[in-house]
Amino acid sequence: MDQEPFKTAKKNLNISPKLIIGLIIAVIVLASAMSSFFVVDQTEQAVVTRFGKYNRTVGPGLQTKIPLGVEKSYKVPTQVVQTMTFGYRSSITSSPLISSTDFPSESIMLTGDLNIIDLEWIVQYQISNPEQWLFNVQQKETTIRDISQSVMNQLVGDLPILSVMTSERTSIEVQAQVEMQNKFDDYGLGIRVVTVKLQNIVPPEGDVQNAFEDVNKAIQDMNRFINEGKEQYNSVIPKAQGEAKQQIQIAEGYAKERVNNAKGDVARFNSMRDTYEQSKQITADRLYLETMEEIFLENSNNITLIDKDLKNFLPISQIDSSNKTVVVESNTTTGGSN
Repeated sequence: MDQEPFKTAKKNLNISPKLIIGLIIAVIVLASAMSSFFVVDQTEQAVVTRFGKYNRTVGPGLQTKIPLGVEKSYKVPTQVVQTMTFGYRSSITSSPLISSTDFPSESIMLTGDLNIIDLEWIVQYQISNPEQWLFNVQQKETTIRDISQSVMNQLVGDLPILSVMTSERTSIEVQAQVEMQNKFDDYGLGIRVVTVKLQNIVPPEGDVQNAFEDVNKAIQDMNRFINEGKEQYNSVIPKAQGEAKQQIQIAEGYAKERVNNAKGDVARFNSMRDTYEQSKQITADRLYLETMEEIFLENSNNITLIDKDLKNFLPISQIDSSNKTVVVESNTTTGGSN
């Protein structure tokens, strides 16, 4: 009586082989359909391998591949700029502040003038060749770090510490980017260096940093004194140059005036000489009289002219207690005595 229900249940659970085969085929078809399609994001490219060997690279969008593991796809973020820090690591916590951990083994290096410097920098890069990025180098991050440190140590080791911290900072960034890119290409990493940016550049903490700060203060004082000297020079020298030019112009004007006066005197003398040559006696008398007038009569009304022998008296005197008497010897022969 009790075995009959179990026998009935076994009969009801009998599944035909065709049904099982059909279910297996359906599962395989469904799995094949699901593994035949994959989506590539806008910031990515996908590398497709066939039996483990590189086959092709596809771009963003819905892509297809041979299912059941024959072809596999590997997505690579080719449009994302990735950043690698050297000398420190930053981690964003729940607070808005960024906590950083120092890595002195990466940042401490020797400069060309045998000083020690603590230099932190970042390298930003993009994956330019997904195939090379996936298959050429196994330890990618370690390789990038080693190459970047080697290039930076070489550049800093050729320069003095002050140049690294001041004038050659931009030059180091440019040269480092070029050198790193060349080495990455030689290794076939498949990346493009976007930028190399120096961050903190300071001497190591302790006595070295204190001594360097003293040197910096001395340099700042030196530059300040130089600027003050240049300012004084710019205020005094132009003034002196202006005064010198003024004196030169005054001297040149005086020289021109003397030359012009001399030329005028020469011209006047030549004119008088020409007149004298035409009528020597008359000209001599006229010159004599003009000279006497200039000497005795100019600005004076109290002079009496008489002949030295008191023979003639010129009626031009005035009766005054302050009259002066001048004896004139005539050197002319015309019209009697003067």
